[in-house]
Amino acid sequence: MAAAVAPGLRCSLLRRRPLRCGPGLRPLPAGGASLRLCSTRVAQEGINKPVIDRIIRVDHAGEYGANRIYAGQMAVLGRSSVGPVIQQMWNQEKDHLKKFNELMVAYRVRPTVLLPFWNVAGFVLGAGSALLGRKGAMACTVAVEESISEHYNNQIRTLIEEDPEKYKELLQVIKQFRDEEQEHHDIGLEHDAEATPAYSVLKTAIQLGCKAAIFLSERI
Repeated sequence: MAAAVAPGLRCSLLRRRPLRCGPGLRPLPAGGASLRLCSTRVAQEGINKPVIDRIIRVDHAGEYGANRIYAGQMAVLGRSSVGPVIQQMWNQEKDHLKKFNELMVAYRVRPTVLLPFWNVAGFVLGAGSALLGRKGAMACTVAVEESISEHYNNQIRTLIEEDPEKYKELLQVIKQFRDEEQEHHDIGLEHDAEATPAYSVLKTAIQLGCKAAIFLSERI
């Protein structure tokens, strides 16, 4: 089931939400940059449309997939001791998806045709990793968030090479989300992700899947 893109762009403000749940959980830094997009459409003149389309399409797909992964983990571990930690990370991913829904409308970008597949694949990955226990779920989080952070870094470099002033707002969004994904990665490590049996094999397999998903979602 494809994610519904917001029918109209609203001026929205995303704020970081501190993560307070769970022992040893490091709170997210307060006072993060505010992300506001207040025009119904972004002027298309002068932008590199193929590059921007590819960036927004794949990021929307990635955040949609991340939401499905956390949904799968919560279906299995929602009532466990690690449930509140997963829920807080999921809440941030919901904010990320909402923002990219808005950017899809603002930049007139179509979603990837693979959303129905990512809907199922994301949930299966989340639930499957959670069936390995809380360490397995956190290993999945580490693998996915490391891939996403690296992907966002590549996009930041691309936009800076294009024109950092012209794409200032989009850069601000991606940089903030990159930082939050990195924090999710660190939370996974703090919750014993590396103690998962066959951690290296599991991490490598998940990251290969992430790379394939990125490649496909950028293009179709």
